[in-house]
Amino acid sequence: MQLISIGQFHKVIEKYLYWLSLPSIGFTDILEIIIISVIVYQMLKWVQLTRAWTLFKGIIMLLLFALFAAIFQLNTISWLLSNSLGVGITAAIIIFQPELRRALEQLGRKKIFSNLFSFSTGEYDGRQSVLTEKTINEIVRASYEMGAVKTGALMVVEQNVALGEYVRTGISIDGIVSSQLLINIFEHNTPLHDGAVIIRGNRIVSATCYLPLTDSMDIGKELGTRHRAAVGISEVSDSLTIIVSEETGAVSLAKDGNLYKHLKKEELLEKLKQLKIDEENNTDVFKKWKDLLRNEKSEK
Repeated sequence: MQLISIGQFHKVIEKYLYWLSLPSIGFTDILEIIIISVIVYQMLKWVQLTRAWTLFKGIIMLLLFALFAAIFQLNTISWLLSNSLGVGITAAIIIFQPELRRALEQLGRKKIFSNLFSFSTGEYDGRQSVLTEKTINEIVRASYEMGAVKTGALMVVEQNVALGEYVRTGISIDGIVSSQLLINIFEHNTPLHDGAVIIRGNRIVSATCYLPLTDSMDIGKELGTRHRAAVGISEVSDSLTIIVSEETGAVSLAKDGNLYKHLKKEELLEKLKQLKIDEENNTDVFKKWKDLLRNEKSEK
C-alpha cells in the first residue's frame, strides 16, 4: 500500500476541506465588527421607540416565510417575494419618512462620543410594566370625576407599540398615575390641559401630546377633535385611549380603530382590567418569576 505523502494530504485538505481553514483576523476586521455592531444596536434601539418596531417584526416574519419557500422550493412564491422586495423597501421609506427624518435630525444634534456607548433605552424603559389595580382605579376615578364637572380629557394607555414619537411632542411629566394628578393636568386654563396624556405602565410620561386624527367617515360630526384623535392613535397603534367629553361629560373609549361611547363606570373598569389580563398573559415568564421572588422577599 502506497503511503500518502504530506504534500498530497495538504492538497486534499485544500481541495475538499478548504472551508475548515480559518481566515486571518486583523485589527481592521475587529474595528469593523465593533462599528457595525454599534450601528446595528443604535438602529434597533431607535426602531424600538417608534411604530417602525411593528414593521420590523413584520419584515422578520416575511424573511422567515421567504426562507421556508426557498427550502421547500416554492418557486412561484419565491419569485413574488424577490420581485416585490424593492417595492416594499420604497413603500416603507415613504411611510416612515417622518421618523427617518427625525432620526437623522437627532443624529446631527447628538454628541457622538458621549452617547455612542450609552446602553440605556431612555424613554423606552419600563414600557412593558403591567398596569396595577391601583392605577386602573385611579384612571377610572379621574375619568368620572372630570366627567361630572364636564372637564375634557384625553388619556392614552400605551401597550406593545411604543409611542415615543408622540411622547416627544408633549411635556415630560414622569409621575405616578393618580386621579389628583390627572385632574390637575386637565383642569381648565392650566398650561397642560390641552392635548393628550400618555400613560406608560403605571406612570404618566408626558402631557399636551399631539395625536394623529382619524380620516374615518364613521365618526359622527357631533364628536370633536378629542374623539377623532383618540380613534386616530388607536388606528396606528394598539393603545387604549379614554376620552372625557367637555360638552356632555360622557366617557368614551377608543381601541383598534373603534369608538365605544357613553361607557358606564363598571364597563370602563372591566375593559381596563381586561387590558391588565392581556398584558399579564404577554409578560415574559422570567419577568414573572423575578417579580414573584421580589414579592416573597418583601413579605419576609
